[in-house]
Amino acid sequence: MLNLYLQSSKNYFLTLIYTIVMNKQELIDAMAEKAGISKADSKKALDAFTAVVAEELKKEGKVALVGFGTFSVVEKSARTGINPATKQQIQIAAKKVAKFKPGADLDIQ
Repeated sequence: MLNLYLQSSKNYFLTLIYTIVMNKQELIDAMAEKAGISKADSKKALDAFTAVVAEELKKEGKVALVGFGTFSVVEKSARTGINPATKQQIQIAAKKVAKFKPGADLDIQ
């Protein structure tokens, strides 16, 4: 899937930015083809993977896939922000967020 959007810069020029995004169905199709399995089995495998990772992160654990990367939870501290609509300062509460750190062997070039 190709996403297009316009980005405004400080110079008031509009820049056309495009990104290529693989959605869930495209990932399922690619996994099925690569593994030589049905799309239904590929969907079950992907759903199971995401469920297991989510459950482990909820327990504040980590999922490390050697050569691919590590899923973990990090805690972001409370901070002061600005409401862009009103320009008023607001307090942003502390929260926990999921993080992915690519492995050193993950070659994307």
